Formats: sequence, C-alpha cells, structure tokens
Amino acid sequence: MSTITIALSKGRIFDETLPLLEAAGIVPAENPETSRKLIIGTNRDDVRLIIVRATDVPTYVEHGAADLGVAGKDVLLEHGGNNLYQPLDLEIAQCRLMVATRAGFDYTSAVARGARLRVATKYVDSARKHFAAKGVHIDLIKLYGSMELAPLVGLSDVIVDLVSTGGTLKANNLVAVEHILDVSSRLVVNQAAYKLKRGKLAPIFDAFKHAMHHHDH
Repeated sequence: MSTITIALSKGRIFDETLPLLEAAGIVPAENPETSRKLIIGTNRDDVRLIIVRATDVPTYVEHGAADLGVAGKDVLLEHGGNNLYQPLDLEIAQCRLMVATRAGFDYTSAVARGARLRVATKYVDSARKHFAAKGVHIDLIKLYGSMELAPLVGLSDVIVDLVSTGGTLKANNLVAVEHILDVSSRLVVNQAAYKLKRGKLAPIFDAFKHAMHHHDH
C-alpha cells in the first residue's frame, strides 16, 4: 500500500489546513502544538503528516520525502518553486509582504533623492527584486526573526516583512510604507508523486478544492 505523506508547518498553516484535511476525510491523530512527534499518523492507514519548518516544506516535497505540502507563497518565492507542481492556491494564511519603516522615517523622500537604503529582512530574494524594479540601491541584511527591531536600533532603515493584522508593526512604532505582494498558502506536490500516485491524490485535491469554495473568507 502506498502511503501519502503531507508536509505541514505548525501554527497558522496547520490550523487553517485542518478543515481542508477533514473535508478529505483525514483527521490527525495528534495535535502538533502539544505533541513532540514530527511524524503524525491520521485516521487513515495510508496518510501521514510530517511537521516541518515552514521554509523547509518545499524542500521535503521537491525531494519526494513528502508527496504534498502546504507552503506560503513567500516561502515558495524564496525557494524558487521549480520542480514543484502547484495546483492550488488554498487561499489560507493570507497576509501581505510589505516595506515598513520607523514612524518618523520619510521613506518617500529617501527613495526620491536616491538614497542607499539598508534593508533588513528574511525575504532577501523578494526584497532584492522589489527594490531593483524601483531602481533603489540597497544593502541587504539577512535576519531570521524579529525584523521589527532592526529599524528601532539603527540596524536598518527599512524592513521587508509579512504583515497580517499590522498589530506587531503598531506595537513597535513602525508603519507600512509599501505593499510588495499578497501572500497566501498553496498546495505543492512532488512531480513524480503526481504521476505515480495520481489515483490517491486526486480525491484529496478535489476535496480541498470543494472545501475551499464552501468556506467563507
């Protein structure tokens, strides 16, 4: 019996994928927030979940260690998403990739006078492309977390980060000054698995698709 392995990351993606899995008749045996297990069984003998870091989902799927996964568009852009089949935007975990600065920083005039900007971000590729398209010269500073701190302590002029409610920005006296792109999570599928296990995967895709159009955003 061929097993289907689905790669998910903890938190928002896991929570918002649950109803879609349920629609496909898949119920996790444990909650990854409380369990320490990285491989989680389901009510189906032939389906298991693996819990990986969000940025690693495309890697597991690309190399066939998982047949499918759910990954944010931000992660897929940084990963390069080649060798992955992306059949479905699940429209979950929605947020925006934005440029943000300290409340007092005059971003518009800095850009207008051609200033060189220091940009702190986890999303270096997306940031590089965005500023290159605007013709703005930047120095990129790669951070792995707490980007909000960078402009406050003078590490950078601006940050490029994901914003969902804007609460974190406000709490740290930062303002969003530019929208780069809308981000949501999509289904990614291993190309070989898509061909070889199509009979098993198709019903899951269909259930996901069906469930998506029946929940209210």
